[in-house]
Amino acid sequence: MDIVSYKESAFVSKKTWIIFTVIVIGLLTALVISSRSANPDTDFSNVDTNSVLAASAASGTIADQVFGNKDSKVVLIEYGDFQCPACASAHPGLKTLAEQYKGQLAFVYRNFPLSANHPNARASSAVAEAAGLQGKYWEMHDYLYENQSAWSDLQGNIRTDTFTRYAEILGLDTAKFTTDLASESISQKISFDQALGKKTGVNSTPTFYLNGVEVESGIIKDLQSGSGAQLRALIDEQLKKAGISLPKTE
Repeated sequence: MDIVSYKESAFVSKKTWIIFTVIVIGLLTALVISSRSANPDTDFSNVDTNSVLAASAASGTIADQVFGNKDSKVVLIEYGDFQCPACASAHPGLKTLAEQYKGQLAFVYRNFPLSANHPNARASSAVAEAAGLQGKYWEMHDYLYENQSAWSDLQGNIRTDTFTRYAEILGLDTAKFTTDLASESISQKISFDQALGKKTGVNSTPTFYLNGVEVESGIIKDLQSGSGAQLRALIDEQLKKAGISLPKTE
């Protein structure tokens, strides 16, 4: 082999090695990102997705977010996305219903951010969970839905500043709040909720389950219209079956 050919060969080999190294690093990076966004290493066959779940290592030591009577035999679970317009439409009626039945019903909200369509969905889930670590999950939950149009299209520092301002409005420790936003614990909780939803068969939001039975789309549309009468009737039926007295109406 002459000198020129040897140099050319060495150059090709070096170039090939560089390309190979870049590909390997890229694959490793993708695996790291995938592992962070995937569900925790959990045997979901032993998890009752229809019950109120306590904190566990798999959920980032954060329990289900429950409004009302967490010990109730009647459990309504929503898999929601804070950036989802349909979820926001259901929120007012659902909030009224949950408040009315807070002594009889366990209402559970689980994160199911559809990030492909809603780029701020996962970030807003983290915002709610961070508020939850300071005891104000439901206040932030409501605030996010009621101000959805104000933050949905924000990016970068403007988005972060807006969410931090919400935390300040709700009286949170903003230094802790911003630190918690990036915590592994909250990331795990969101991924855990998503994994529960996928195990159950969720593929859109909002999706509701009442004592393990999926609520039909027509009933959700009735809720979004502002009525909620159909969902209320279903809840009443389940309460009667469980021997739980219905809430008193004024």
